[in-house]
Amino acid sequence: MKNTIRQLFHSPNFVVGFVIFVGMLLAIFLYPIFHPGSPLEMIGVGTFAKPGLYISVYDSVNSETETLRLPDADEKRSGAVLSDEDRVAMIEWFGKAGVDTTNLDASDDAAVLELWKANYDPDKTIKGLTKAKRAYYRRLNEALANNGEAELYVATKDADSGELVEKSEIDKDAYVNTKDVANVKRLVLGTDNFGRDMLKELLAAAKTSLMIGLIAGSIATMIGLILGLISGYVGGIVDDIILFVMNIFTVIPSFVILILISYSLGQSQRGAGVVAMIIGFTSWVWTARSVRSQVISLRNRDHVNLSKLSGHSLLRIIFTDILPYILSYVVMAFILQISSGILAEAQLSMLGLGPKTTEVPTLGLMMSWAQLYSAHMNGSWWAYFPVIFTIALISFSLNLMNTGMDQVFNPALRD
Repeated sequence: MKNTIRQLFHSPNFVVGFVIFVGMLLAIFLYPIFHPGSPLEMIGVGTFAKPGLYISVYDSVNSETETLRLPDADEKRSGAVLSDEDRVAMIEWFGKAGVDTTNLDASDDAAVLELWKANYDPDKTIKGLTKAKRAYYRRLNEALANNGEAELYVATKDADSGELVEKSEIDKDAYVNTKDVANVKRLVLGTDNFGRDMLKELLAAAKTSLMIGLIAGSIATMIGLILGLISGYVGGIVDDIILFVMNIFTVIPSFVILILISYSLGQSQRGAGVVAMIIGFTSWVWTARSVRSQVISLRNRDHVNLSKLSGHSLLRIIFTDILPYILSYVVMAFILQISSGILAEAQLSMLGLGPKTTEVPTLGLMMSWAQLYSAHMNGSWWAYFPVIFTIALISFSLNLMNTGMDQVFNPALRD
């Protein structure tokens, strides 16, 4: 056993896959310890908040400030006002106004703003501009002119008159240290369509999906192992019956059966455990076929015939003389079944047939929510790309581990 483990950890593929998988497990189980709370808690009222550091505006107003005069503050402030559509519209105005833009870098906000301030005149008549377009340019110019120039004040309501009374002026050179603000929240992956912390939800979903894959893989491997052992060793009519059942599941794709069973149960009955069992009971066929072929090649070996002549029972022969020789193959099949179970759950959830949404998130459900609320259309990449990456990383690590084990246990692949 020690020698086998030593051989496994000398395989680069197995080591890389093992490190990735263990790293993901550590993140999944350690992160909730330091950041407790429900992964489905809605902390945002809006949808798809961008990743970043969020500071309470209410608390920052009353925090102690420091005066900092940053040389590029005005350029950054003005650049933050500009959208991509505004830049395109400004370049379009330059062209119609006859402004030379030969050496202008459209991505350089400072250069675009400098050229705009030097040439834009709201009273200038330019052919080809509609009334609505001229009004748009005026509004844009006013927004750029007021940005950083307009005076801002903090006001409080007078208890007697109910009128707003000026309390203090907000200086554009006043900065607040985030450590002095009472409420600061870092959203590494932003929020989803329901205003939930994506990172916390992603790790909880990965944990649930791994559990589904583990349960489904265990069931599928156990069924495939038992049927494969019986079919391959006993043979005869028993082999014909089991092979007939395998052929039925082969002709009718297992995913179609999976969809039909999931749909027949209804949303309220489809918990994560139920979905895992459905996946397991519909994905055992290829494991059973593979085990059967391995057993057929072993059942006439000398040590098996010797056990038969010694009068050993059927179960003893199978579990002591055949199973140890295919155990490494069964472990590899189990690893692949886990990966297949995770992918099957993701496919089901994308079709709206996954676990019910009120209890726990899964990777497939997160993909389904992102698609339903058009995250890919509005540029909210953080709502779906980390999920895709996590699914790919889990499958990649498991397949690497399987490849490494195959190189160790398969004589044809040994160096």
